Amino acid sequence: MEFRIGTAAIVFLGSYFPLSLILFAQNFQYPMLSRQFCWPLRQGQCEIPLGAPIFSISMVALTLFCLIVTIFSLKIIKPTQDIEVVSAKYIPTDLMNYTLPYIVSFMSIEYSDTGKFVGFVVFLLWIFWVSHRSGQIILNPVLIALSWRMYEVEYKFPGSDAKHSGKALAHGHLTAGPFKQSLVQAIQIIKP
Repeated sequence: MEFRIGTAAIVFLGSYFPLSLILFAQNFQYPMLSRQFCWPLRQGQCEIPLGAPIFSISMVALTLFCLIVTIFSLKIIKPTQDIEVVSAKYIPTDLMNYTLPYIVSFMSIEYSDTGKFVGFVVFLLWIFWVSHRSGQIILNPVLIALSWRMYEVEYKFPGSDAKHSGKALAHGHLTAGPFKQSLVQAIQIIKP
């Protein structure tokens, strides 16, 4: 199964939910916490303590939605192909694609600074394109934090002695034995 661009974008954006929280925290106007709580928000009397509330709240909501869709999708995948895992070796994933934007976020990017923010978006679009074209879009640090691990597996199909190898994503630790798999891009999703 090859990711379509929309599905790939959802998985990619979901992986940046922690980044949206970092940018939200950086956009928060902490001196406003000393003011008295004001509700309902009335023009001129009450203010949301965010420099750019529409962008801040929208990015957190969008990335959270994408993360939930990604997790739900992985949960409902029903692998149908029986395989026998002969050996599984955990391989740490290359997190540099996902680490760089976090580092860049600490270089004073704000939603209100249009030039820097647009440059940051272009940077993220480039990383998305490279990740999508390389078939590595499903490998991201949020999934790792949720106990999904990448493995180099050697496996065979039932009734065959021919061994195959590839990369597999499994929830938790993967050992030799019978499993079911589905192929997503070049990555196998393996479940018991």
